[in-house]
Amino acid sequence: MQLTEHKPGNHHVIRRVENHRITVDQTALESSFIVGARLLQPDWPVATLDELDETQCVPLLSHQPEVVLIGFGERQSLFPPSLQSIFHRQGIGVECMTLAAAARTFNILMSENRRALAAMILPRD
Repeated sequence: MQLTEHKPGNHHVIRRVENHRITVDQTALESSFIVGARLLQPDWPVATLDELDETQCVPLLSHQPEVVLIGFGERQSLFPPSLQSIFHRQGIGVECMTLAAAARTFNILMSENRRALAAMILPRD
């Protein structure tokens, strides 16, 4: 078992998930974004899972995480197999889940000091 000291502020925490707003630390975000331990990239230009393509995956791949969590909606959605293969070829795990599940999983992975990113897809108004 690996024990590590985890100090508050070492990583971002998703504090609240609402229909069209997610709070990361003290920042309320109302458009899609990417979050990692020390990365917060607001205004990621994706509003539906159908809009996600190779171009929008580049920022996710460039950080070389162990796993990428794709959060979308309130119901489980399938991640397109064509995009899954892009991640798998680079040895990066990818999971698509609801926004709430992705937030919980992200927080757990951060508490374990894992190299993870969450790409949270929020609908446009």
